[in-house]
Amino acid sequence: MTIQQAYILFENLSVKASNKSEIRIYEKFLHILSKLKERTFSEEEIKSIENKLANLKLASNPQNTKKHFKRALTEFEKYLKETFSLISKGYYRNRYMGLGLSFGILFGVAILSNLEHSLGISIGLIGGMFVGLIMGNQKDAEAKSAGKIL
Repeated sequence: MTIQQAYILFENLSVKASNKSEIRIYEKFLHILSKLKERTFSEEEIKSIENKLANLKLASNPQNTKKHFKRALTEFEKYLKETFSLISKGYYRNRYMGLGLSFGILFGVAILSNLEHSLGISIGLIGGMFVGLIMGNQKDAEAKSAGKIL
């Protein structure tokens, strides 16, 4: 399946869909595919992307379309990250905020435990999320300047 064929498929699915979460998945696919069309790839890289799109079986008619296309989107994003180091906008911000929240809880329980218990956890969460947000935005800015964001 070519990138153009996949784009047309998701445009048609997006028009027919009534569920907002399905539409978001289709729009994310459309965004990724349109950004891929704008980039210049070698002939081998284009064939590799088209093979991956064919392996995702996008043209099949599954019973649970939302689940099928969500899984396909996740797999395609993982493929683009591993093969071409291409990531979606906000990728590092989301990852680092999750890590920041995790470490913030640990920090709140371990270090700030001399405060009221819930206050220590709350301050740890807020601080961890804030630090994760800053670090993630820095990494996203680096990726954007390197041209790795779709």
